[in-house]
Amino acid sequence: MPTSIAEAILQGAHDLRKAGVPEARREAGSLLAHVMGQDRTFILAHADDPISEEQLEQFRRVLESRVSGKPMQYITGHQEFFGLDFEVTSDVLIPRPETELLVEKALQLVSSSASSPYICDVGTGSGCVAITLLHELLHNHPDTRAVAIDISESALEVAKRNAARHSVTDRISFVVSDGFEALDHQNQGDREDTPRELFDLIVSNPPYVADGVISSLQREVRDFEPRRALEAGVDGLSVISRLLAGAGAFLQTGGYFLFEIGFDQHQAIEQLIDRRVWKLLDIHKDLQGIPRTVALEKLDPN
Repeated sequence: MPTSIAEAILQGAHDLRKAGVPEARREAGSLLAHVMGQDRTFILAHADDPISEEQLEQFRRVLESRVSGKPMQYITGHQEFFGLDFEVTSDVLIPRPETELLVEKALQLVSSSASSPYICDVGTGSGCVAITLLHELLHNHPDTRAVAIDISESALEVAKRNAARHSVTDRISFVVSDGFEALDHQNQGDREDTPRELFDLIVSNPPYVADGVISSLQREVRDFEPRRALEAGVDGLSVISRLLAGAGAFLQTGGYFLFEIGFDQHQAIEQLIDRRVWKLLDIHKDLQGIPRTVALEKLDPN
């Protein structure tokens, strides 16, 4: 007798629950929807419909992957961010809800400007931050441009596909670079009397996990997400320190630098900020009340 959608989800949820996966029933339904090429609404409305043996076998395979700890986003290849659908692979960090705060605060700072901002996203990964900013600013600031930087060529390939998905390819360029390093090299070839083109906004969701903490992270993160998008030295601040030291040289006076930090890093970050270069606007808290997004304004060097 054929297995129904409801029966498959029930068995899948049982397997996931045994493996310690939270929200097992919801995840089982999402995985089956992925296998069937349908959305969750269809799955719920057709619970008594049978599924084919081929679909059932494919469902079992993806369940095995999820039971092993592989994040559902890497299995389905998708994650929603700021209301947009992004492709994700194991080459990029999975976009997280708390990073939406970074986008929200950046939009608040630049939306009132009369001109279209020039944006740099350092460590772009899937491109979710830069692409969302371009998407959200399109109506009132159609000439907004962005440069998306990442040390990983594979990550940038994912970001390029996401840029095409959301129709911003003509307004974004991609640079393989460790932080601002490649931008520095590009500038070295310029004539001395040719000023560097400066950004109005620099954003980053950098690595900020201390090396010794990695082993204590949940297995989905520890075993499957790219390490170099997570690890940042013994204190988790090595990348942020470099960005704080280098960002000012690429930013207009009065421009903004916003970046995400770890849950216990705000006090250390305040000590790292050079008050001769930066005005600390705020360290915004996420929905859990955790200091999450640092907002700085570049001061006039004169």
